[in-house]
Amino acid sequence: MNTTYLPSDYLPILIQLGLALGFIVTTMIVTHNIGPKRNSQKKDAAFECGIPSQGDARTPISIKYFLIAILFVLFDVEVIFMYPWAVNFKNLGVAGFVQMALFMSLLLAGFYYILKKGVLKWE
Repeated sequence: MNTTYLPSDYLPILIQLGLALGFIVTTMIVTHNIGPKRNSQKKDAAFECGIPSQGDARTPISIKYFLIAILFVLFDVEVIFMYPWAVNFKNLGVAGFVQMALFMSLLLAGFYYILKKGVLKWE
């Protein structure tokens, strides 16, 4: 088995990288030069799902929105960990059951804490 690598061994990779970068740069330059350049006030306006934009984009958003989003992602990821456990339930035995019971108790303790703090209540 050859464990020493020469710089010439990396030549195919460098050629492919050069070709890929060349293609990207060439495509960007060509499309910029031959593309249409028709600007108008209506074309340059902000567009959101077919609804005319109203107000300022810098309006403050309640922190509750971000807390709910983070909690959703957190608990969603926790559920992902339960799937492999459920698939291998019989193979893990009692030790696997105890570990999942501990995991679920910590998860439910966190959920109980969130409910007690009132994070999920909208005003």
